[in-house]
Amino acid sequence: MPGKLRRLNRIKELLNNRNITSHEDMVKLLQAEGINITQATLSRDFAELGVTRIFTERGPRYVLDSNESGKQIARLIGFEIMSVEHNESLIVVRTLAGRAQGVAHHIDRLNHPEIIGTVGGDDTVIIIPALQKNIPNVVSLIKNMMNVQNNY
Repeated sequence: MPGKLRRLNRIKELLNNRNITSHEDMVKLLQAEGINITQATLSRDFAELGVTRIFTERGPRYVLDSNESGKQIARLIGFEIMSVEHNESLIVVRTLAGRAQGVAHHIDRLNHPEIIGTVGGDDTVIIIPALQKNIPNVVSLIKNMMNVQNNY
């Protein structure tokens, strides 16, 4: 899975930073970076990421549909979370190796009022709740994230 996640992340970066007008353009850019991909795989990746084709003054362009990509990112994050535990003051989330920082970033971007912040290592995220009494709600939020992958 890390190879696929790396590829999906690179596709998102390229779509945000470049004007991609065709599948062939994207395949060439990825292959130039050592990411071997077929056009069929790229089509599946575009569908998974929620990539849409829009028409601009300069012609067609592929972009991330923010509504769809948000759902797909949540699904990927749910896949990356392995377990969630807590004590009386902190919540510990175990992730796939190398994915804790991405999961921590996603949780931070939720701007959830019951979470002060996160610290992401390699495979562990520490969540700091705003109040101790918030721990059950935050644990429930994380467990729901884990189950998102099953809703698609």
